[in-house]
Amino acid sequence: MPVAPAEAEKLLHLLAATPHRIAAVSGGLDNARLHGKADEKAWSANDILAHLRACADVWGKSIMTMLTEEQPTLRYVSPRTWIRKTNYLDLEFLASFQAFTQQRDELLKTLKSLTIEDWSRAALINGREQTVFTYAQRMTQHEHEHCEQIEALLKSI
Repeated sequence: MPVAPAEAEKLLHLLAATPHRIAAVSGGLDNARLHGKADEKAWSANDILAHLRACADVWGKSIMTMLTEEQPTLRYVSPRTWIRKTNYLDLEFLASFQAFTQQRDELLKTLKSLTIEDWSRAALINGREQTVFTYAQRMTQHEHEHCEQIEALLKSI
């Protein structure tokens, strides 16, 4: 199904908004607060950011593969598995946030250069066709939920 230009623009706006939302709520807070947890099982703001970075790694790589290969078949990689191969959970919040922001800027640069047809480029992932658009949409929905989580967490601490 073709992607409407307005839908692609909305996704670009939402993807660009994520770093701004995180910066607005975390700016000026010390590392102890950003790494603080309500309890042992809860995620800190830093844990949530690390998770968002892992998702951006995995899903962003899938998007890039869709754009560079014709109808690839990809193995699903869980961001929760991927994060174990990184040091994201151990990094200071600011360093991790700067890396996330840089990665987002690079993704946005790529996505902004796409033709409307490019948004429909696809891959077969776990037996289902996914497109650049559906993966970008997945990222925005997922990030929105986690931004709300960070906002609520940092307001409550």
